[in-house]
Amino acid sequence: MEYTKLPAIPNLLSQYGRAALGSVPVVGGSRDATSLPAKGVEVSGVKVDVANLAAYTRVCGLRLGNALPLTYPFTLSFPLTMQLMLDPGFPFPAMGSVHLLNEITSRRALRVGDELSIRSHAENLREHPSGLLVDVVTEIRTGDDDEPAWTQRSSMLSKRRTSLTPPKDAPRPAKPAAPTAEEIGDPTVVVSVDEAQIAEYAAVSGDRNPIHVSGVGAKAFGFPNVIAHGMWTAARLLGSVEGGIPEQARYKVEFGKPVVLPAKLGVYARRGVEASDPAWTITARNPKKLGAVHATATIEAL
Repeated sequence: MEYTKLPAIPNLLSQYGRAALGSVPVVGGSRDATSLPAKGVEVSGVKVDVANLAAYTRVCGLRLGNALPLTYPFTLSFPLTMQLMLDPGFPFPAMGSVHLLNEITSRRALRVGDELSIRSHAENLREHPSGLLVDVVTEIRTGDDDEPAWTQRSSMLSKRRTSLTPPKDAPRPAKPAAPTAEEIGDPTVVVSVDEAQIAEYAAVSGDRNPIHVSGVGAKAFGFPNVIAHGMWTAARLLGSVEGGIPEQARYKVEFGKPVVLPAKLGVYARRGVEASDPAWTITARNPKKLGAVHATATIEAL
């Protein structure tokens, strides 16, 4: 894969303006839904802003230290993801796409003083029962490393009918019965989240997608109100097990029902029992409707 060198991390606010134009037919042109950008994008010499890191850990309920939380590099690299999604070769517009899955592999901790080289590319365009799915892969290196210290695979979905979509008249599969409180036990922690917190996360991360910061914008995309960022949820889940995360880890999150604000999340963190089990399995549920799952995550030791 060839990469186009960028002089600096792109401005995310400006990118959202372009993304909004790109979602308008005629103005934004058409996407053929079959191609991917021919090149990736990369930027070198990235330094961590300690004040931003401190604000991030505060709003996500994480510890502030010299080692970056597993999810923090997402905020540094997300403008590169947006740069790829704004490329005319990307199969669908950035606005309206859904972050369905996220997988982070950390081979060694990134630290506050590190100078980072970040590169991203898109791959694996495929059909999904709910639409088209594509992976954006991001790698972060320090110094002259051959192997990335941190790698992320973000699976982005564009909702539409595909050959895998069930026919409209197909019977819907029966929903599994919701678990009872006795079956799953007490939550590790119950987290409250409101629009003010998510507005703070939007400012810290730079991700001001309208569905996260505007009730009108959220309703335009079919949500009853502002929803929390998926990666805020992913970071908040880490806070429940932060002292028990392996030094080398793989963190996988599958996002479920959107967190419509204001909300309470029951976080259920369960440590693995067998050697073959993940170190942790973490689930975020609506504490009043235990069958409503917002996210399911696993942490594995490498």
